[in-house]
Amino acid sequence: MATDEQKEKMLNALESVIDPELGIDIVNLGLIYEVDLDDDGLATVNMTLTTMGCPLTDYLSDNINHVLKALPEVNDVEIELVWYPQWNPDMMSRYARISLGIG
Repeated sequence: MATDEQKEKMLNALESVIDPELGIDIVNLGLIYEVDLDDDGLATVNMTLTTMGCPLTDYLSDNINHVLKALPEVNDVEIELVWYPQWNPDMMSRYARISLGIG
């Protein structure tokens, strides 16, 4: 189980993964529900997408893998797409809402 420091490090890395349609990172968009890291270096990311069938799934997965595997403590990445709770604009950070003009 990841320490708070490891989780923060993972979330900071994930802030560099930008949704190209919205120009906001996936953390501030509220797409990341949970991150964890086990003793073997397996990083698990529970996340959602703004819509089912999002055409950016592969793009986001590739980028998540890339940024997390760059962390020395991460050996592998597992992404679990979850649909509950369903994403909605209220899950975005204040920064994201202001950036998108819905603040």
